[in-house]
Amino acid sequence: MTMSGFAALLPRPVSAEAAPGTCPWPAPVEVRPGANLPAEGYRLTIAPDGVTLEAADAAGEFYGRQTLRQLAGPDAFRAASIHNGPAELPCGTITDHPRFAWRGCLYDVSRHFRTKAEVLRFIDLLAAHKLNVLNLHLTDDQGWRIETPEFPRLTSVGGWRKSSMVGRHDGPERDGRPHGGYYTVDDLREIVAYAASQAVTVVPEVDIPGHARAAITAYPELGPASDTPWEVWTSWGISTSLLDPSESALDFFRTVFDHVLDIFPSQVIALGGDEVPGVTEAHHRFVRAIADHLVARGRTPMGWDEVLDGGDLPAMVIGVWQDRERASLAVKAGHEVVLCPEDGVYLDHRQSDHPDEPIPVGYLQDLEHFYGFEPESGPHVRGVQAQLWSEHLDTVRRTDYAAFPRLSAFAEVAWSSGPRDYAEFLPRLRDHHLPRLDALGVEYRPLDGPRPWQTRPDAPGRPR
Repeated sequence: MTMSGFAALLPRPVSAEAAPGTCPWPAPVEVRPGANLPAEGYRLTIAPDGVTLEAADAAGEFYGRQTLRQLAGPDAFRAASIHNGPAELPCGTITDHPRFAWRGCLYDVSRHFRTKAEVLRFIDLLAAHKLNVLNLHLTDDQGWRIETPEFPRLTSVGGWRKSSMVGRHDGPERDGRPHGGYYTVDDLREIVAYAASQAVTVVPEVDIPGHARAAITAYPELGPASDTPWEVWTSWGISTSLLDPSESALDFFRTVFDHVLDIFPSQVIALGGDEVPGVTEAHHRFVRAIADHLVARGRTPMGWDEVLDGGDLPAMVIGVWQDRERASLAVKAGHEVVLCPEDGVYLDHRQSDHPDEPIPVGYLQDLEHFYGFEPESGPHVRGVQAQLWSEHLDTVRRTDYAAFPRLSAFAEVAWSSGPRDYAEFLPRLRDHHLPRLDALGVEYRPLDGPRPWQTRPDAPGRPR
């Protein structure tokens, strides 16, 4: 067994030392407490007679078992065994721990609803890549996805829209197809519990004071006076429909967030705060009041970096998406940051300049671009997060195409320290990891471009 065999792992381990021989798999695994291992760390010792797994904590044990799964070969990622007899694991020792504590992916289920089963599947895919945070974007202008018994119209009215824009354009064309759905409280509790079993924390996001048209449609008193009835938005982009920053609207959303806290045990709770056209000091006060409310309930608020413009915030986690200078501003104000820049890790942005690229929006961010993303480190950098906004991802097949294998490259950046070489990464991905995605049933983008059925000539894009 050579070191290059261990290098087939994604993400790369901190260290790997080969030893003679192989170990039949499945094999006995002895789990021990891991001395001197960082959080989420593990040490695997694979010998001909079995495996010893030393783990710093429950997450470390989970990741050690994931590494055994990777070493066992692509078929270990299938739902059931298709072979008679054991596989063979290479003998040796692997010591491993993550670079960042927050290795996240935002999953937008508001613009296009994903069923509970589809969310559970996405959690499996995050866990297979040793990613540990699912930022679940539950509300926006285009739909409200969390059952809120105190305010049932949020889902009965705000949970669906009459049609959707196809692609990205400035015209009136819509598909005429109603779209909707929401998660019951029990669905969300199940998602949270399942994610925890996969070492994934679900961080919910309820967006205020912008991206709120679905809520305003359900309860018009939350928004400005209008001469025409409100409708859940059928467009993409930035809506000018903002919450009325009144005390009654604040009371409404305090109740909503208390409901969120009852479902989601995550220490961090996201409140949005981005893309608020015509923002006023009253809107800033609204965000500060909700942030203070979360702190009073023992949680840590998370907001997008626009909230920094409001000042006087409690200690928060800031999702830095606009530019990296905002990270410095956040740190100077005493906040922790999660780095998720739009020009670096937006999975909905286009993957090539080829004319067959489906719905080419945003910046060109190909596989090499994702692998070359180099986040800053430091005591105030909690971690990194890829963003999977769903305006142009109306099916799970489209989500697979947008996310993979770029999210695989991102996972290695989030986990592994040290220099990276795309020329070294590419054959590991192609020869070892894409077969795992095949076994998992992921309809990823082929390295040489989309398959014919992955194109969308019917849907215009808007590249930048």
